Amino acid sequence: MDAIKNITERVSYKKLLKPFPNKDEMKLVYKAALRAPDHRNLKPSNFIEVTGKSLIKLSDIFFNYAKNNIPNITETKLNKIKNAPFRAPMVVVLISRITNHPKVPKIEQMLSTGAATQNMLLALNALGYGAIWRTGSLAFNSEICKYFSLNKYDEIIGYLYIGTPEDRTKKNTKSIINDYVQKWT
Repeated sequence: MDAIKNITERVSYKKLLKPFPNKDEMKLVYKAALRAPDHRNLKPSNFIEVTGKSLIKLSDIFFNYAKNNIPNITETKLNKIKNAPFRAPMVVVLISRITNHPKVPKIEQMLSTGAATQNMLLALNALGYGAIWRTGSLAFNSEICKYFSLNKYDEIIGYLYIGTPEDRTKKNTKSIINDYVQKWT
């Protein structure tokens, strides 16, 4: 796939089905992820790949976290969170492992993992798969990391839901570039 076309035509898909990438395809996806900018070569990006029966474990983590940490959560919202992992046949937990470094602040390390995630989205698109990056209340907090047995330096920046789009007719909305770009001459 042409690189520019891949970037400009990639979309996020909510409904994802089997098949999902095989082991060799995911090696390419992770290889693409690890080519993201990484100041001082700190390697902050880490991933947990979840498929098959492990989706039940992820569902239990989501449910227990939400039940114990989201005040006044309704039964409907709790069930929605519990069922979230089953929106796709593969979920990758996106983790930024923060290193205390005098020249590379936490935010820069998290942005590196964000760039790694974008590389993954593009690699998946080029391989013919669909994906969507989700965050919300299950990301960007130290409490959720405890449910994954992560260390205190880890930050979950989201979840990549991966599979084959049920419907590929979704198109990106057209952006008017001049609405977002200032030109200084």
